[in-house]
Amino acid sequence: MITIKSPQEIEIMRLAGGIVHAALDAMAKAIAPGKVTTADLDAIGEETIRKAGATPSFKGYRDFPGSACISVNEEVVHGIPGPRVLQPGDIVSLDIGANFEGFHGDSAWTYPVGEISEEAKRLLNVTKESLFQGIGQAREGKRVGDISHAVQNYVRRNGYSVVEDLVGHGIGRNLHEEPSVPNFGKAGAGPLLRAGMTICIEPMVNQGKYKVRCLDDHWTTVTQDGKLSAHFEHTVLITKDGPQILTGSPIKSEASAS
Repeated sequence: MITIKSPQEIEIMRLAGGIVHAALDAMAKAIAPGKVTTADLDAIGEETIRKAGATPSFKGYRDFPGSACISVNEEVVHGIPGPRVLQPGDIVSLDIGANFEGFHGDSAWTYPVGEISEEAKRLLNVTKESLFQGIGQAREGKRVGDISHAVQNYVRRNGYSVVEDLVGHGIGRNLHEEPSVPNFGKAGAGPLLRAGMTICIEPMVNQGKYKVRCLDDHWTTVTQDGKLSAHFEHTVLITKDGPQILTGSPIKSEASAS
């Protein structure tokens, strides 16, 4: 069932989103090639969330051990934080959620670790822009398929592929709610978007083919061909006046995109 949030619930979600924004920002600032582990970043994210009076949405969710999903290079999503030290030239996806007063916010961003290749830079730029292409379609009266098609069309035009085994989702009192928000699909198809809906739009874009596989830890999902993958996500509110990003933007220059 798709839930429509009340004005009061939306304001709580806006606060949850702000906490997620702050956690991502703190984690990103701590990235240091050859010095910082993914566990270090996870601890920073959790500390930021708890200091704000919230709890990490992911910790313990279906027994996930971390507060953040931290995925490096060919890891698409759901990387488990641990002793891995980030190296120069890596790209790292930070995905984190916060539960504040019973409502969740959820966002992900992929960052360079030191200087990265031109190919990796282009992947990050295209994936990030595909997120905003999708957000641009998140308007009352449109359908989920309009978001999906906008993401897929932009990604394919730029020579990349979107992951099809994993999708975005509704969000609110539960971390995952209806509707599913795929990154591929037909314009004009799917559930109708109505004011008061809150959804997570999250393109997962592969440098190579779209196929992925899950590692033996039953969480970490990697590209099947071993090529790079990037992941960007925002929690978005549908309003009568257009989309609103509830999780802010970790990069200040893009704040106007909200």
